[in-house]
Amino acid sequence: MSTPSPIRIAAVLSTEHRGRLMSQAREVHFREGARIFDEGSRAESFWIVRSGTVTLEIPVPGRRPASVENLGPGELVGWSWLFPPYVWQLGAEAMTPVRAYEFDGPGIRMLMDTDPAFGSAVGHWVGRVLALRLHQTRTRLLDLYAPHTAAR
Repeated sequence: MSTPSPIRIAAVLSTEHRGRLMSQAREVHFREGARIFDEGSRAESFWIVRSGTVTLEIPVPGRRPASVENLGPGELVGWSWLFPPYVWQLGAEAMTPVRAYEFDGPGIRMLMDTDPAFGSAVGHWVGRVLALRLHQTRTRLLDLYAPHTAAR
């Protein structure tokens, strides 16, 4: 759950595409315990963590939300801004004070549409992050809720 993601922006996007994306960034801060977004709410922004830890969680009926992954510096927080209906599929909370770069999802989608190479690069990056997150979420939920048998 706390293993750093191998899909950091610096390792995936070219210098040119990373520069284009970062030119749209706005610096933000979240205090410890702040809700960044909740499952089911409108997804209009995304973030890249500069410092601190963000926890992704999934609601579990009748229980506390299950923490499925911790994100740190260089990691993408949020992918639902890229895919209709633009609604968060998980929740996110700042577990420590967090400094991040914030991006306007609709604005970045517009840039992606006007520059196909940039759009392809960002789309592939977010897709790789999404695939990793789905795998890690599945693994974490199995750890939490699958029946465990005694070793023989």
